[in-house]
Amino acid sequence: MTTCLGYGALEAHAQLKPLSFERRALRDDDVAIEIAYCGVCHSDMHYVHNDWNNTRFPCVPGHEIVGQVTAVGPAVTHYKVGDKVAVGCLVDSCQHCAACEAHEEPHCSNGMTATYNGLDRISGQVNYGGYSQHIVVREQFVLRMPDALDPRFAGPLLCAGITVWTPLREYGAGAGTRLAVVGLGGLGHMAVKLAVALGAEVTVITTSPGKADDARALGAHHVLLSTDAQAMKEAASRFDLILDTIPRKHNVNPYLMLLGRHGKLVLVGALEPLEPIHGALLAINNRSIAGSLIGGLAQTQELLDFCAEHQVLPQCEMIDIQDINTAFERMERNDVKYRFVIDMASLKNA
Repeated sequence: MTTCLGYGALEAHAQLKPLSFERRALRDDDVAIEIAYCGVCHSDMHYVHNDWNNTRFPCVPGHEIVGQVTAVGPAVTHYKVGDKVAVGCLVDSCQHCAACEAHEEPHCSNGMTATYNGLDRISGQVNYGGYSQHIVVREQFVLRMPDALDPRFAGPLLCAGITVWTPLREYGAGAGTRLAVVGLGGLGHMAVKLAVALGAEVTVITTSPGKADDARALGAHHVLLSTDAQAMKEAASRFDLILDTIPRKHNVNPYLMLLGRHGKLVLVGALEPLEPIHGALLAINNRSIAGSLIGGLAQTQELLDFCAEHQVLPQCEMIDIQDINTAFERMERNDVKYRFVIDMASLKNA
C-alpha cells in the first residue's frame, strides 16, 4: 500500500481539508496514475453534504480524473508508464452480466463500483477519488487520452460530457434533428456543444434572458424563454428530442408539449421526484420520457476521440485545491461558467 495525500470531508457539510489515506498496492491488472487535473462535479458537493444519505466518511470526491501512468501490474497490456490517461465515474463492475457484456457497465446487474464512495469489489474498502495525488484503477476502466485533447479541460467530459453524449447517441441526434436543451449549466453547455458538432439544429430553453448571448456563443441556433407563454405556445410540437438538464425537482409538462410525433424528453439532471406528469401529454404525439445516467467505457472513449477530432471542450475555470470550498459555495450559487477543474499540482502546497 502507498500513502496518498488528498482533500476530503470527515462529516456531512464539513469543509474539505487535507488528509492522508492509503491506496492499495498494484494488483496484476491495475494501473497506477499520477493525477494532473480533476474536474469538480455537482455530485461531489452532494456527496460531501450527504444529500443522498449514502456517503461513507471520510469522503474524498473526484471522478473526472486526467493524469499519467506511473506503474502497471504484470497482466496489463494496453498501457505503459508515461501514457496519458483518464478515469471517469466508475472503476469496476462484474464484467460478466448482460449489461457489462453490452459495454453498459454503469448498469451492471451486480452494481457498478463508483470511483469514490464505492466499495472495492475485492477488499471491501471504501474508494477515494481524484481530489488527490494518485489513484490505482483496474485496467479495463482506464481511458486513453487522445494527444489532440487538451488535458487541462478534458476532465468534465468524463461526467458532464458523457452524461449528455449517451442520449445524443442513443437517440440518433445529428443532421436533421430538431433538438432542445433545457438549462445552460455544466451539463447544458456540453449538450449544446456536442449536439452542434453532431449537426443537430439546437435550441436552448432557459428562464433567463441574460443567457441568450451565452447560448448563441456556444453554438445554439435558437433560444426559447420558458417564461414567455406566447413563445412556448408557438413552439408546440417543434422538437424531436429534448435533453432536460435541470438538476432539481421541476415541472416537465411544459416541455412535453414541445415534442413532436414520437418525440422524447430525456432527463439527465434531476435525480429526485418530479412534479406530477399529465398522461395526456404523453399520449398526444406518442411522446415519451426517458432517463439517462452516464455511459459505458467504450462510449466514453468514443466521446473523448470525437472531442479530440472536433475540438469540443467544456468551458472551465481552473482552480487550486486550496480553493475547493469556495468553489463549492459558488456552485451552489450557480456562479461558474461552466465547470471548475482543479490543477492538482497545487496539492504540493497543501
